[in-house]
Amino acid sequence: MTDASLARPPRASRLGRLAAGLSHDPVTVACLVVLAVFVAVAIFAPLIAGDPVKISPADRLDGPSADAIWGRDHLGRDVFARAVHGTRISMTVGFSIAALTTILGVAIGIYAGMSRIGGAIVMRLNDAMMAIPAILLAIALAALMDAGLLTVIIAITIPEVPRMVRLVRSVVLGVRQQPYVSAAISIGTSGLPLVWRHILPNTLGPVLVQATYACASAIIAAAVLSFLGVGTSPEIPSWGGMMADARSFFRIHPELMAYPGVLLSMLVLVVNILGDRLSDALDPRKQKRGAL
Repeated sequence: MTDASLARPPRASRLGRLAAGLSHDPVTVACLVVLAVFVAVAIFAPLIAGDPVKISPADRLDGPSADAIWGRDHLGRDVFARAVHGTRISMTVGFSIAALTTILGVAIGIYAGMSRIGGAIVMRLNDAMMAIPAILLAIALAALMDAGLLTVIIAITIPEVPRMVRLVRSVVLGVRQQPYVSAAISIGTSGLPLVWRHILPNTLGPVLVQATYACASAIIAAAVLSFLGVGTSPEIPSWGGMMADARSFFRIHPELMAYPGVLLSMLVLVVNILGDRLSDALDPRKQKRGAL
């Protein structure tokens, strides 16, 4: 066997087999369908529902009607319209933070895994950030900035990145010990070519799983920030803001809190299930047990 053949990473089309395997899992398919519905609602929110900020004091706390199928809140706003537009906020926050966390975490994690001195410094900073509860750090960061969607994304991304960094670094340290990486280094491959061809492809599986968990965690954290009044501004419809507005009327109109709460729980559950299924599909030990 030549050095060149040793230098090649495994050619198995993991992503193709992974997609084929997940497509035959009814639970995964059902979750993907539900997630697709949420995405469609977020994209076409203006076509599905009316104005979410229009106030009608004469109709405050009215029950379901032809104009407002889920009733109206304490300011006479359409609850259904606010919930539909709140889907856009939650999906935007979840996907944006998952993407940012992945990009930053992978870049920093690979650097920490490839550089001994730089890795030690990065991990000490990482440990210091992880010592602070993520939600408390997010609240503190959001309180320091003006309320808005960008503030929420930044405030939640910063606490999420250290988890991704730790994961990617551990994967990189393991991959560096593989024979094909040693062979690639022996024939002069280094720097970005080494990372791009041999290190990065082996981090994709764990990173995809962690990204789903980051997305679900971000959706919950965004709702918490809005509920506490340090997230998006009050005029922007969000599930957390809707629950905060409804808490004063929970005894007489519990449905005002139930609608956004159920939607939030459903979306987070679907994303978490997809993450678990993806983790199971990428775990070779579970695949061997299933084959037996």
